[in-house]
Amino acid sequence: MFATGIENSAPTIQNGKYRMDELEKCGHYTHWRKDFDLVQELGITFLRYGPPIHQTFLGPNNYDWSFADATFAELYHRDLVPIVDLCHFGVPDWIGNFQNPDFPNLFAGYARAFAARFPWVQLYTPVNEMYICALFSAKYGWWNEQLTTDQSYVTALKHIVKANVLAMRAILEVRPDAIFIQSESSEYFHAENPRAIGPAEIMNGKRFLSLDLNYGRRVDSEMYEYLMDNGMSREEYHFFLHNKMKRHCIMGNDYYVTNEHRVAADGRTWAAGEIFGYHVITSQYYNRYQLPIMHTETNLNQGPNGDEAVNWLKKQWANVLRVRNDGMPILGFTWYSLTDQVDWDSALRENNGHVNPLGLYDLDRNIRPVGTAYHQLIRDWSEVLPTQSICLRVPVVLPKEYDEEVGLKNIRQAKARKDASTNAPANS
Repeated sequence: MFATGIENSAPTIQNGKYRMDELEKCGHYTHWRKDFDLVQELGITFLRYGPPIHQTFLGPNNYDWSFADATFAELYHRDLVPIVDLCHFGVPDWIGNFQNPDFPNLFAGYARAFAARFPWVQLYTPVNEMYICALFSAKYGWWNEQLTTDQSYVTALKHIVKANVLAMRAILEVRPDAIFIQSESSEYFHAENPRAIGPAEIMNGKRFLSLDLNYGRRVDSEMYEYLMDNGMSREEYHFFLHNKMKRHCIMGNDYYVTNEHRVAADGRTWAAGEIFGYHVITSQYYNRYQLPIMHTETNLNQGPNGDEAVNWLKKQWANVLRVRNDGMPILGFTWYSLTDQVDWDSALRENNGHVNPLGLYDLDRNIRPVGTAYHQLIRDWSEVLPTQSICLRVPVVLPKEYDEEVGLKNIRQAKARKDASTNAPANS
């Protein structure tokens, strides 16, 4: 699955007074038809995309689908396959932020409503980068609630992951063959000296918490104590153990040059640059979760020489092939995003209007060198890779192949299986 994305990040800053709406900053509300043209010009079929939650989800059971109706009808008409981001770093003002304990159930209702309105959509990322979302909002103090304690971080994390799990369950009730590609930041923390080994090990434990909870994996003992000490109850922890959705999932691993960190003895961290790289770190995640993999995000500034992003693309693709050649089932690759982004140089902390040359196209919709290189990469490899292994094909139903009658039949069968499972004897 060769993919790109149109980013719908929308966290709030300035204590909730300003929303960093990337769809607006990048001009997508105006140029969305042109953006879909660009996706097709590159030969891309899969698009990470979603409606702006803050404009769509107006209240409990209250939705404004006008923009989603227009854009998703166009995706359907073009037979483009969306991987739908339903929550990308922000929530509507009326929900507040990720400290709100009502968020998981409210979000599940939104996910169910979206799936019912667009039943032909099969691929989802309910909550994008859960680890980063909780970290930047409730530990670093950058977005949304802008808190900085371990308790606020654990509170955000448990609410975000529970929202993701409940959303998967809700979507499956509507689309039983839905597939969830959980885009998550793949991190690693390097000890700067022997005294830093302890702090680095703790950070390397925390990087797995979002996916451990999401996939129902028992956390390591030190992380269990950390969660319990900072506000997670045993009942909340057991919710994640008992709601195993792993069989419906593809593990999406994001990797940027900023994903590796050096750690000092006092716990300070700073950017390490690329040391291990995507192949090594993704192998760690695969060994832990044993799930099919997709490289769901990467990019780099075009830079003064004009070829920095192209070289990064080639390096990431070489890592994808190395993962595959080592026997791990990797199913896709994504350059993120379609166009340049705005204000990511401050991690969306500041509303400066700085254009970041990270896209396949600039904001005037002119192709960048990395866009040309990605187009060629897709042409070179798309005919070869699907012939290598039938087992690595994802059972994706293209939008125009979706039959509503078949869909309704699937729903009835799924409900029958659920009822049979519920009524089965305990020892069955």
